[in-house]
Amino acid sequence: MSKENQLIKFTKKGIYCPQGKFYLDPWYPVDYAIISHGHADHARWGMKRYLCTDDSKAILQHRLGAAIKIESMPYNKATTINGVEISFHPAGHVIGSAQIRLAYKGYVVVFTGDYKTQPDFITTPYEPVKCNTFITESTFGLPIYNWKSEEALQEDLHSWVKTNQQNNRTSVFLGYSLGKAQRLMSLLEGGDDIYVHRSIHNLNEAISSSGIELPETKLWSADLDKKTLQNEIIIAPPALLGSRMLKRVPNPATAICSGWMQIRGNRRWQAVDAGFAVSDHADWNGLISAVKASEAEQVYVTHGSQAVFSKYLNELGIKADELVTEYGDEALAKAEAETDKATVK
Repeated sequence: MSKENQLIKFTKKGIYCPQGKFYLDPWYPVDYAIISHGHADHARWGMKRYLCTDDSKAILQHRLGAAIKIESMPYNKATTINGVEISFHPAGHVIGSAQIRLAYKGYVVVFTGDYKTQPDFITTPYEPVKCNTFITESTFGLPIYNWKSEEALQEDLHSWVKTNQQNNRTSVFLGYSLGKAQRLMSLLEGGDDIYVHRSIHNLNEAISSSGIELPETKLWSADLDKKTLQNEIIIAPPALLGSRMLKRVPNPATAICSGWMQIRGNRRWQAVDAGFAVSDHADWNGLISAVKASEAEQVYVTHGSQAVFSKYLNELGIKADELVTEYGDEALAKAEAETDKATVK
């Protein structure tokens, strides 16, 4: 058995480490799960034991239940499980997100989970990790995806809010409760009140309990007077689009925030007024730079534009193969909608 096969095996339950006897972000119940981050397509209920970063622990407990058996570690500190050295390294995707590094007998595998190489105002920045095998996502693995700087994006959002206020409209931004919501909070803070839906408010409290400082927000509840919300800013999960609660907002202007907005714009979301390319994933150049920085001899490309991106890597002389997983945008959208369902009214 090769050193790579001792470290990773691709199974129906997920990526398995035979030597360590644990899985990486498994999608079915297993005995031991090492979790890259708290999004619902990567952190699922039913595992007997969980291991994650310190910054993700409260998020997992909030989403999966306080009674789960969970341990956590800080970034860049190693532990050993059945002879396999494990460490977490910043992925820059959402708060608490990590690349998972496995090392055994001199052979190193890095599983990126989801990641973003471009720094933002709230997430621990991505750190390149050298390895022999690199398992990378490719959500936006096409040359057309190139993100604006955080400063330019911030200017766009504030300009839209200002225009809405001049037209006596309330600005409503739609983004996932974990990651996108906190990033929008950081982009939009600075003068205007920011109201957040209860699902985001509750998650913010869990994040803050870990000692992470978040921008100040107010709870958006159904019983708030319309005059209170007039011309203000609201951040809500996409599942709220078309809901009775959103219809009670005075003269709303709605914007969907997603990397897909760079090319699809309002064509995909006919019911919204604007679309902003706010992504928590690496763009085309970010993916390429991450692969090159890893110096890996073997690359596996998971969810997204995996066929195009793996083909391009092979043209560069980097050995790359496609890897089918149950992660991705559609799985996340469905899972996040289920997560938010209890508080969407």
